[in-house]
Amino acid sequence: MSAETKTRPIVIDGLNCAGVTPGQLKRTLEGGISAMNLTAIRPGAHLHDALLQLEDARRAIEAVPELATVVTTVDQIVAAHDKGVVGIILGAQNTLMVEPDVKLLASFHALGMRIIQPTYNERNAFGYGASFTDMGDRGITEAGRMWLDAMEDFGILVDLSHCGHRTSLDYLAAAKRPLVFSHANAYAVCPSPRNKTDEMIRGVAKTGGLIGAVTWAPVVRWDQRPTLDDYLDHLDHLVKVGGIEHVAFASDLPEDIGQTKADWQKMWGPNGLYPNVTGVLGDWYTYEDRSTEGMETISKTPLVWDRMRARGYHESDIEKVMSGNWLRVLGDVWKN
Repeated sequence: MSAETKTRPIVIDGLNCAGVTPGQLKRTLEGGISAMNLTAIRPGAHLHDALLQLEDARRAIEAVPELATVVTTVDQIVAAHDKGVVGIILGAQNTLMVEPDVKLLASFHALGMRIIQPTYNERNAFGYGASFTDMGDRGITEAGRMWLDAMEDFGILVDLSHCGHRTSLDYLAAAKRPLVFSHANAYAVCPSPRNKTDEMIRGVAKTGGLIGAVTWAPVVRWDQRPTLDDYLDHLDHLVKVGGIEHVAFASDLPEDIGQTKADWQKMWGPNGLYPNVTGVLGDWYTYEDRSTEGMETISKTPLVWDRMRARGYHESDIEKVMSGNWLRVLGDVWKN
């Protein structure tokens, strides 16, 4: 353990969808990230593709032991930090791969997965995604209740980031263990269907869980390109409503994934797949300006802590947002 590691705080990124490449992992370490919830299985993958993608992620991580390692316990996160490598928490933003039978979650747990969302922006067997609003979101399904019970039994953390509002509230009401919104912001500050209402923020805090304030620009501000100060406005609101013990950090920066401008336009551009998420943004939202200003790369993460200090946050509270709250929740939920 180096002298630098002894003094460097643990930082956990609540959602990271970047490429697992040497260059990106070096930028991650440069940004002070100790561990991250990696989207190892893409949202649209069913069982066969999910297993292939999980294997690809594991192989990519194993190829760079000097930069990263898979972690499945809090002790392993701390050990990765002490070693100076990124601890990779294998996660998924959808559960299409276990729609045939939730007992398959046991196999994914055995393969190292520790954070999973019931659904992405779409509807599936377990509930409704964020693109469904108002009466379109009918809430948790019976299959979703079985999924929740299985997730809690296996010790896999439930993430409701992309669930619709009614579905989110239903899961929160049914939960017996802490849940998280790993990467979402305050609906009261920016009314994106991907953001969470004050009722949901209080609800996730009541479970003992947390919400990870996310830098992804479309959920930070609509009328103009957001800045880190706009991002801090969300963090301030989450702290005010949910309490400092229930707020964390998430980047959600799709760096180094080989996505072309045309790919981005088709998926996440103003005329992309989710018009009520990205189609409502101002003319500022282009491929070149798609990120929050000041947070174009994960290596800039320390700027978040600088802005928190500038707003008067105590160091002990900053450390809770950096990782303390995550370590508590993961320790409460995970089983070896």
